[in-house]
Amino acid sequence: MPSAGFHIRSAAFAEGARIPRLHTCEGGDRSPPLAWDGAPAGAKSFALVCDDPDAPAGTWHHWGVYDIPAATKELPAGVAAGAPGLKQALNDFGRVGYGGPCPPKGHGVHHYRFTVYALDRIGLALDAKSRVPDVARVLRGHVLAQATLTGLYSR
Repeated sequence: MPSAGFHIRSAAFAEGARIPRLHTCEGGDRSPPLAWDGAPAGAKSFALVCDDPDAPAGTWHHWGVYDIPAATKELPAGVAAGAPGLKQALNDFGRVGYGGPCPPKGHGVHHYRFTVYALDRIGLALDAKSRVPDVARVLRGHVLAQATLTGLYSR
């Protein structure tokens, strides 16, 4: 349910542009800065999912952040796994927090989708062992709007 007025952007890369090495497994593996605006008035919280639909074994989940307070409109670069005030899920690398783009060498360009969801509720029913796909599953039925920023990377 994309919303015409809801947008996500990054100071690190533009829509459809290459993600800087700093934000990949070949660089600092730091999450990029992200900001959003235009959320519906009824949004009570946000969730963010980053995935790669081009992974050889199917969609690879790089990051899941949930229960982001409604007053929050951005995440800075380099969000740590234990960042205060943020709940983060286990990614497909088996770690809590962000795992940057790391496609197989020679596999071509992969598309990394950073999708922010405006939700009609506070508190998703997840625990510390929840994985990124669990975040995507639990937020279904609570999405007021979503916006996606897609960055590219290849090795």
